[in-house]
Amino acid sequence: MTPFLIEALGWAATAVFVGSYFSSRAEVLVRVQMLGAIMWVGYGALMRAPPVVVANVLVLAAAAWKAWQVRRPIASEGDGGPATPANQGPPGAPI
Repeated sequence: MTPFLIEALGWAATAVFVGSYFSSRAEVLVRVQMLGAIMWVGYGALMRAPPVVVANVLVLAAAAWKAWQVRRPIASEGDGGPATPANQGPPGAPI
């Protein structure tokens, strides 16, 4: 890969990562950050820069964990099932 394309990948990764902060939904923000981290890992590998690779593998892992947490259904106390209006009780009821 030419130095120009490697540098372009680095700038694109920067744009993707910064652009993630303009997302209004947490799930989209995390997924775009994951894409940016993957791009940074590729850039770091091409530049033979282990700190860039390791840092972004960690970012990718943290973002993947966050994406998994966002998608997980929230369990209602007591039954372990998803919280729905039917099993949450009336507003103001003790938890």
